[in-house]
Amino acid sequence: MAGSTSISGIVSGMDTTSIINQLMQVEAAPQTLLKHKQSTATSLVSALQSLNTKVASLTTAARTAADPDSWKAVSATSSASSVTATTTSNATPSSVTFTVDSVAQSQSSLVQMPASFYTIPPTFQVIRGGQTYNVTAQSTSMADIVAAFNGAGAGVTATTVSANGTTYLQLTGTDTGQANAFTVQSQDSTGTWTDLTTTQIRAASDASITLFAGTPAAQTVTQASNTFSGVLGGVDLTVSAVETNPVTVTVARDDDALTKLASGLVNNLNATLSEIQSRRASKTTTDSTGRTVVTGGLFAGDSTTMLLQQDLMDAGSTSVNGMSLAQIGITLSQDGTFALDSGTFSSALAADPGKVQDLLSGMAGRVQQVGDQASNSGYGSLTLEIQSQQSVVKDLSDQISSWDDRLALRRSTLETTYTAMESALSNLKSQSTWLASQLSSLSASSGASA
Repeated sequence: MAGSTSISGIVSGMDTTSIINQLMQVEAAPQTLLKHKQSTATSLVSALQSLNTKVASLTTAARTAADPDSWKAVSATSSASSVTATTTSNATPSSVTFTVDSVAQSQSSLVQMPASFYTIPPTFQVIRGGQTYNVTAQSTSMADIVAAFNGAGAGVTATTVSANGTTYLQLTGTDTGQANAFTVQSQDSTGTWTDLTTTQIRAASDASITLFAGTPAAQTVTQASNTFSGVLGGVDLTVSAVETNPVTVTVARDDDALTKLASGLVNNLNATLSEIQSRRASKTTTDSTGRTVVTGGLFAGDSTTMLLQQDLMDAGSTSVNGMSLAQIGITLSQDGTFALDSGTFSSALAADPGKVQDLLSGMAGRVQQVGDQASNSGYGSLTLEIQSQQSVVKDLSDQISSWDDRLALRRSTLETTYTAMESALSNLKSQSTWLASQLSSLSASSGASA
């Protein structure tokens, strides 16, 4: 609002607008202080929210590491590249050996169109899996016939193949297995459904494997698809080629996944501690006079974040059941950060996986508890402090708005006062001019009489 009214002294010669603006700066000092406090409080809210996000991520990582199901992680390997194995949540360390006797295929055939069609538009039947599917084309053109087969939902896809002046319809089954073999019919001149002439490109076939081949326990498993589920508990086996030599699929503990549990926990712990430490650190600057100014961080002196930092360091470094976490490669450095020695962790995992689970799960459980107490949406210490600081920001905003009205009234008062002063001075000047004029007239009159 500064300078909103131009009343600089025409009569007084004073720059009254500038005087009012300077006076308003003094009057606005309390509001300026409130704005500074609001800015600091707003920055603190943002910093606390950022920290809360990291604590929530840390809590999730800790919960995962403490979950017994996470320690059931396994991976499957196959001795043959043509066999892949995928584990499910029910998989446990195990192995199985088998040969691949055949792989499942879908039927593919060339179909020769009849010389003439009994019905126009032409109608066909696809017989597959004991069911009959009717296919009606819009015309006798090959393009319309292909479109009709592709849109009939008969379990086949169609395309055209031309060779030696003859155009054939190629039909390929969408599903593998002998049960999905199909025939194609059309009506002859008597209206009787008859099989069309076909040339087989590939026969529909089942996949077959023999478990424990060459032993008295040999068992043959046959099915329509190339993926065998349930042969080995919690494992899906997919075959893509015949294998006469025995293939061994082994399911073992997934050490990489377990190492990720530990590294994920340590990395999230360090990210959270680093966030706190960086917000606590003081900054040193130089002001316009050359003096050194030290400014405390947003979290400097904040008891909530200070306590959280200490609790996390304790949770991550205290021994579990009397055993040091250094035995599995987790250590606390002098700079307040945690480190994971993957080599030590892997060696400990190979030597005693149960011990590693107990130590890391114990540590993770403590970290999770600290994280919950800080970031819980209902009672978390960080959550409550964020809410408190947001209330402070709102209160300061209300006070600043109130000062806007007060300062507007004060400026109006000053402008009225100085305007009145200018008016009074103008009147005095007018009176002075009139008196001078009267005196001048009297002097002139007296001189004329003499």
